[in-house]
Amino acid sequence: MVEPQELTNVTFDEIQVGAMKEATVTLTQHQIDVAAIVSGDVDALYVKGVGTGDTRLEPKKTEAAGAEAMISILLGARMPGPGTKIVHRDLRFSGDFAAGDNLTARVTVREKRQEGNLVVFDCRVVNQAGKELVAGTVTVQAPTSRLVYDVIKPPHLELRFGDSFAQLIRGCQGCEPIPTAIVHPCDRDSLAGAIEAARRGLIVPVLVGPEEKIRKAADEAQIDLSPYRIVSTEHSHASAAKSVELARTGDVEALMKGSLHTDEIMGAIVPTAAGLRTSRRISHAFVMDVSTYPKMFMITDAAVNIFPDLEVKRDIIQNAIDLGHALGIELPKVGILSAVEVVNPKIPSTLEAAALCKMADRGQITGGILDGPLAFDNAISAQAARIKGITSPVSGEVDILLAPDLEAANMLFKQLTYLSGAEGAGIVLGTKIPVVLTSRADSVRTRLASVAVMTQVAHARRSGKFETR
Repeated sequence: MVEPQELTNVTFDEIQVGAMKEATVTLTQHQIDVAAIVSGDVDALYVKGVGTGDTRLEPKKTEAAGAEAMISILLGARMPGPGTKIVHRDLRFSGDFAAGDNLTARVTVREKRQEGNLVVFDCRVVNQAGKELVAGTVTVQAPTSRLVYDVIKPPHLELRFGDSFAQLIRGCQGCEPIPTAIVHPCDRDSLAGAIEAARRGLIVPVLVGPEEKIRKAADEAQIDLSPYRIVSTEHSHASAAKSVELARTGDVEALMKGSLHTDEIMGAIVPTAAGLRTSRRISHAFVMDVSTYPKMFMITDAAVNIFPDLEVKRDIIQNAIDLGHALGIELPKVGILSAVEVVNPKIPSTLEAAALCKMADRGQITGGILDGPLAFDNAISAQAARIKGITSPVSGEVDILLAPDLEAANMLFKQLTYLSGAEGAGIVLGTKIPVVLTSRADSVRTRLASVAVMTQVAHARRSGKFETR
């Protein structure tokens, strides 16, 4: 079906008594939540089961907001259309509705009044069972001349349970800024992100890279470099090596990736001679802000360990649990992912999930609550777990998702990013200092969130609350 390119109206003279327009919509959870917010009824008395997938709206202002919106769209876009002014409403509301319901709104011309070009419409909204939810009249002032507009797509609006990244950044308020080596900040984005973090008091940047290139990037971004220290190097490999040296000698307490490849900076960190390794395997975690999930959570490992074995997964989980503690999560809940939620000898990840849970029971993994194997749906949704008869302390409350391997973790991260508008603040764990791996595609907000995570980890290390051995 080809969408119309123009939107026009029906003038007062063209409107006939008895003419009718209708529209049907299948309600989504977001539409219900938006209706609740618009109406102001966001407390548990009127919105039941928020975040559980079982939200229903009671017959109060919430229903009025949703139903009136459907009627207003019909009158304002279909008949009479552009140029219509609503002058009076007399609507009655009854019943409730839930996500998945099909609502049909209908407006029918009852009478026309020449004085003032007024038209009275009978209005009705019913659900898929034919139950009447809204009935009454709306009086409008109809347009008297033809109006034609280009169809303009409405702006993208996103309903968020919260803003995890804003909370992360606010959590650093009052903290002493962390001396941080910015490794090879030789393009506009990587330099600007670091300087913005410095302006917000999160870090004290030490710019490590070819000075001429750094100053050129600063000129492009109109950044004054006079307050900041520059350690000049010849090229990106030298930038990585020098930054690691600054960390080893204690001149900086964190590293932040600039405009060099990830393998260059990791290649300088990983060797034992670099002095930044601990007794644990190095791993990576994305701290996720997903608008449809009520709290931040982590995905690990999407960047470092390609096919981790059981021992490596133990370290990956422990690293993520310690990160959770640094971010203020007292007892992180870990969902160990697989394709299914039962142990199947033909699916190795289910066997490893069961073993990891038993390792936690024996004190080989500490500080968190583990459960697995869990499929993604019953890890992230308590309702999905209940439907499948799964009793889990993790389902719907997960703080950490351990993927079977890097491919699965990376695909999960990118699917959430590009299909759900999620954002991920990435950090390397298992090293003596935190390391931020930013991407050229990262927004300023994501870069700041990554630095905020790094800052909180650095302060946890200072206080001895974070593993450094």
